[in-house]
Amino acid sequence: MIYTEFLFSGRLNAYLHEVDIKALEMYDRLAGEYSLQQGVTEQLKAKNQMEWVGRMNNIQNAVEEVIRNEIIS
Repeated sequence: MIYTEFLFSGRLNAYLHEVDIKALEMYDRLAGEYSLQQGVTEQLKAKNQMEWVGRMNNIQNAVEEVIRNEIIS
């Protein structure tokens, strides 16, 4: 497994830190893009908070799935 190479070389923490940073950057970018595409705005939040929360939860789940498939797996 690839992690064994990093573990024995003492670079595991650095590798995991890089993966974490990539995942966070991708999350921010995709969540912003998906929000714009789906019209999830601050105006919606002010008008209908429950609708906004539901849509943001869907966006969060979709983005997390993309990150798991693209970066973590």
